[in-house]
Amino acid sequence: MSNYPFPESFLWGGAIAANQAEGAFLEGGKGLTTVDLLPTGEKRWEIMLGKLSRFEPDEQFYYPSHEAIDFYHRYKEDIALFAEMGFKALRVSIAWSRIFPNGDDETPNEAGLAFYDGLFDELRKHGIEPVVTMAHFDVPIHLVKKYKSWRNRKLVTFFKRYARTILERYQHKVKYWMTFNEINMLLHLPYVGAGLVFEEGDDVTQIKYQAAHHQLIASALAVKACHELIPDAKIGCMLAAGATYAYTCHPDDVFDAMEKDRESFFFIDVQSRGAYPGYAKRFFKENNITVEMEEGDLELLQANTVDYIGFSYYASRATSTDPDVLKNQTSGNVFGSVENPYLEKSEWGWTIDPKGFRITANQLYDRYQKPLFVVENGLGAVDELSADRDINDDYRIEYLRQHIAAMGEAIEDGVEIIGYTSWGPIDIVSASTGEMKKRYGYIYVDRDNEGNGTLKRVKKKSFDWYKMVIKSNGQELN
Repeated sequence: MSNYPFPESFLWGGAIAANQAEGAFLEGGKGLTTVDLLPTGEKRWEIMLGKLSRFEPDEQFYYPSHEAIDFYHRYKEDIALFAEMGFKALRVSIAWSRIFPNGDDETPNEAGLAFYDGLFDELRKHGIEPVVTMAHFDVPIHLVKKYKSWRNRKLVTFFKRYARTILERYQHKVKYWMTFNEINMLLHLPYVGAGLVFEEGDDVTQIKYQAAHHQLIASALAVKACHELIPDAKIGCMLAAGATYAYTCHPDDVFDAMEKDRESFFFIDVQSRGAYPGYAKRFFKENNITVEMEEGDLELLQANTVDYIGFSYYASRATSTDPDVLKNQTSGNVFGSVENPYLEKSEWGWTIDPKGFRITANQLYDRYQKPLFVVENGLGAVDELSADRDINDDYRIEYLRQHIAAMGEAIEDGVEIIGYTSWGPIDIVSASTGEMKKRYGYIYVDRDNEGNGTLKRVKKKSFDWYKMVIKSNGQELN
């Protein structure tokens, strides 16, 4: 038994995203969204970086989001399994294009609103708190085609309408909200993070930071609306986190690590502190970036900061200024990182670093002094069904055991953490690769990379292990 000071109110659970789980991509009046144009295979990465060539699906490709794991039709069955594990919370996202199919519609789609009513009612029936992300890598494709997505200020107006609509509709059902999932991903996968598509001659960096400003304003407006409409609710931001280590103690490496972290902290500095930091202003000046703002923008950001910091943690990163060291890059991770010789890696090249989780949590709490919410953490791995239909995922249990223990140590350090929703409590489509074989769940879904399978759900060994963790409030990890 452990003796970690997890509070009695700690929100244990799991996290999924609409575009990776729901499927039913055009059902119930839903419009086409950015992820619906992300195929499996080599083309996927090009598009994620902003090289989209068409605005409708191409029949020569397979698009995993179109059916995903059919959570849209099976959510009652899945929630019953989550309840069996004892979940206190489930993090989900609302698909923007289910509510406003085109994004710029004047009135919402009632069928989409009704779907999430049913989902939240089912969660509450089982005593599970919904934790809702407003935008999880999800922009209606019409907004990309007509307005060039978040590079256009008009999207702030459309998002404000969307945010107020869902806040009003679900104000008695949802008490925990987040605005943009992994908002810093905009810099690394701009199509995924903000629906950005680039043409030859575009000033890519200028466009990214202009889009970032629009998302930050939209986030502040959503925070403002939440505080007005649901005074007892909490609304946070969400960061793809992971401490960056200097490869050596050479001051140039240390400074480079600091700058790499600041790339991500920039977004949360604005959302949590309410102002553009000095290092960002210097970066804009030295790179000839002019972020266009409207009168009142800075005051809006200052007055509407988030209540908590949501973050994902999968791996730490390492950086160097030595060209020879930079040749040894890890594969698979969106964030560039040199090989860390002290750490093991997953099958997809992600470093396994539970101590880095503790470091990251302390880093964020020291910086912002606001409650943290671990809304993603987990291990993507290939799981095999045995002849007896068992899945002994001891490697996943070990990963989670070490990371939950590290989280307990962070709480002991004085870090305030609201809850822990591990990523992919049920197998879902991988956001980065579009694969099903990269599995995170406690529940296996019979589906392969080509879309074959029965979609049957099967409990893995980790299912009962996580049930024990929740029942013991994090004290029993063996």
